[in-house]
Amino acid sequence: MSDEIKADEITADKPTVAAKVASTAVSPARSAAKLLRPSRRAVLTGLGAAATLPLFGRFNIVRAQGAPLKVGLMLPYSGTFAQLGENITSAFELLIAQKGGTLGGRALEIIKLDDESNPAKGPENMKRLVDRDMVDVVVGTVHSGVLMGMLQVARESGTLLIIPNAGAGAATGAQCAPNIFRSSFSNWQPAYGCGRIAADAGYKKLAYVTWDYAAGKESAAGFEEGAKEKGAEVVQVLTVPFPETNFQPILAQLPGLGVDAVGAFYAGGGAVQFIKDYAAAGLKDKLPLIASGFATDGTLGALGSVADGLVTGLHYADGLDTPTDNAFRAAFKEKAGREADVYAVQGYDAGQLLAAGLEAVQGDFDETDALHKAIAGAKLDSPRGPMTLSPSHNPVHNIYRRVVKNGMNVVDGVAVEALADPGVGCSMT
Repeated sequence: MSDEIKADEITADKPTVAAKVASTAVSPARSAAKLLRPSRRAVLTGLGAAATLPLFGRFNIVRAQGAPLKVGLMLPYSGTFAQLGENITSAFELLIAQKGGTLGGRALEIIKLDDESNPAKGPENMKRLVDRDMVDVVVGTVHSGVLMGMLQVARESGTLLIIPNAGAGAATGAQCAPNIFRSSFSNWQPAYGCGRIAADAGYKKLAYVTWDYAAGKESAAGFEEGAKEKGAEVVQVLTVPFPETNFQPILAQLPGLGVDAVGAFYAGGGAVQFIKDYAAAGLKDKLPLIASGFATDGTLGALGSVADGLVTGLHYADGLDTPTDNAFRAAFKEKAGREADVYAVQGYDAGQLLAAGLEAVQGDFDETDALHKAIAGAKLDSPRGPMTLSPSHNPVHNIYRRVVKNGMNVVDGVAVEALADPGVGCSMT
């Protein structure tokens, strides 16, 4: 944690695995309990003579002396996605440090919880933060399956939720809500951009390969839509069960499909295995691969030279060379000791969204409608480039065409400018 943040303003607890809770229902007493909590309501106890002041002046004093806002970071701090959770956390903390340790004049207390990327524990972990730890805000998570368990708790409790990675369409689609915001992407967006990249390159017949789970299906749909709008056709979607990494059955089918190129959505270790297997099967030079950028973000070290020349599409890239991105990358490397990636950008922008809301209400978290309105209307100078939110609270941002060169995801143009997710099923659109 940066030395710029005072110890009494932010406490970065060690990650903990959520304990089981007795009930899965939101506590009926929670609303009443929050009325008594210093960070949610004015507490007059101990103000002495201040209690005789006019009401307006008394509230100003209480706000200045109020307890820190409690922020729960529900992220993976162990397992396959641990590095993603750490990068999101480091960048979120960096934003707070750059703001002087407060947002809207309000100090923060951070509570970290390791969600283990386990969807089965998603609801109880969220309830732990909301009901037991009584956080005001939750920032999470990485895994879309875990997010699906968080959404209902956020909707029922009204707890402000900012999503720094998980791309499940439902969060800004059918399960959208005034208190749910995303600083990352929807699964549809980068895949749509990849479909456009493939079609713009002149490929007419395409195949798509991914895992057989929600994110894979949403990505396949986005790729197909982007390609179709530019006159290309996806003739076959091939899948393996998540998180299986035996890709030989689908690789064996690709040469016989009569396609010009292949689109893909994989991430983490699975992406490393797929790209290596793709090259080993002799397909790299025969069927150009256009992958969602998660295949190469955070994996280039493991991939080595086999990734050279690989084309990907994502809402961030190395070498954007803007003043904002250059400053962010330098600050993040100084803090974390490693290069920034898309996950760090998304964590940083989660902090930017929270800051926009709190600054608009001068730290008064109980001004709920004004807080939500300010976040929804935020115009961020993000490291990724200009970013706003759609009516369903999903980022509107550029999708970049990227090429792997010398171990970097080098920007090679803008595939789609200011791309908004359609927010299908969202009642706010």
